[in-house]
Amino acid sequence: MRGLASILLGSLALVAVLGCASGGLPAGGAAPAAPESRTSRQLMVTLAPAPVPFWNRLTVELAVQHDLRTVFAWSLGSLGERCIVYETRNNSRKIEEVVERMRRDPRVRSVEAIQTFETLALPEAPPSPRHGDPYANLQRGAHAMGVDQAHRWATGRGVKVAVIDTGVDLDHPDLRGRIVKANNFVDRGEQTFTNDIHGTAVAGALAASEGNEVGIAGTAPEAEIFALKACWPQPAGSRRAICDSYTLAKAIDFAILEHAQILNFSLAGPSDPLLGRMIKAALDRGIAVVAAAPDGAGPDFPASVEGVLAVLSSDPDGNLRSPSTSPRAMLAAPGVDILTTVPHGSYDFFTGSSLAAAEVSGVAALLLERNPKLTPAQLGALIRKTARPLRLPPGEPDPPVFLVDACAAVSQVMPGVTCAR
Repeated sequence: MRGLASILLGSLALVAVLGCASGGLPAGGAAPAAPESRTSRQLMVTLAPAPVPFWNRLTVELAVQHDLRTVFAWSLGSLGERCIVYETRNNSRKIEEVVERMRRDPRVRSVEAIQTFETLALPEAPPSPRHGDPYANLQRGAHAMGVDQAHRWATGRGVKVAVIDTGVDLDHPDLRGRIVKANNFVDRGEQTFTNDIHGTAVAGALAASEGNEVGIAGTAPEAEIFALKACWPQPAGSRRAICDSYTLAKAIDFAILEHAQILNFSLAGPSDPLLGRMIKAALDRGIAVVAAAPDGAGPDFPASVEGVLAVLSSDPDGNLRSPSTSPRAMLAAPGVDILTTVPHGSYDFFTGSSLAAAEVSGVAALLLERNPKLTPAQLGALIRKTARPLRLPPGEPDPPVFLVDACAAVSQVMPGVTCAR
């Protein structure tokens, strides 16, 4: 426990160091989990690559000329740009008007209002019985994906997966040793980091240890997880969580600079130009990106970004949970009554594409263990090629949806491997 706690404490110190070393104008080492009224007055601005003194001077000039207060400024290492969060000083000013005015300022690279994103997992079953272990027989989704067969040849060993979510219970018996980096990007988020439910559930579905005689096994039980807290429970202590574009930008930047091989987003929200550029930068660097798509209508960013593996949820019988509204072919993975880890050494069932996305990130880790040279495009093509057509609700039009098959995918990178049906 002591070693895992030091991971979190050391990582939190690193976040603060990075904020100052970047030449920013520090207003705190982490992003604020702001109330809606405050967030609605904030905007995020980027400046083109330039020397730090020039950035510092321009940051102040823009604040003065546009009547703004600087909340925080730092270097986006993944893009080579300065990023600044400003807040309007006058509460009566509409944020849309401020954004439009700054877009006309030639010194500004990009500007947008801070946006809100939401995790995509819900409780839809009673707590799992605590009558002993293991609970592998309750993992119907893993069996449907052929995960148990795939583990004969791949477990995701050493593959680095960034879980950009809430915090994670670092000392959960099924997650001990799986979390190699734990970083907080939410104001005072370290206070609840290890009690956060959603991130703990996602991490367990992805990488819970196998063969340790407790609990469950994740899709990639030997992957190395970066637990990056960019979301916070809303309300406090609940499974539901929200994030904003500021916290997500800091987490994505950190994951890229720390050489994550996969980014997992079990969340969705409105299209965001800056985050979209950062995700494309990750893809260009060979980092695979997996994102949950909403089951039904709703904002579908970052799943909508080209090159991202977008994932819907299916039920144990191989049916799509809700009709897809996407105009393109989609992937699906089990996302109904998924047994996974929750804080304080416990387990519970979850429903939603949050868990489905985590499972697909796990499959991607299995493939990268066997062939680390796979590009994101090759990885996506391989997973789609080996996926099985999913039964759609009556009247559901094309494009089709495909259920990911972990064993079939692994068999493509390991000649001679056969999967039982």
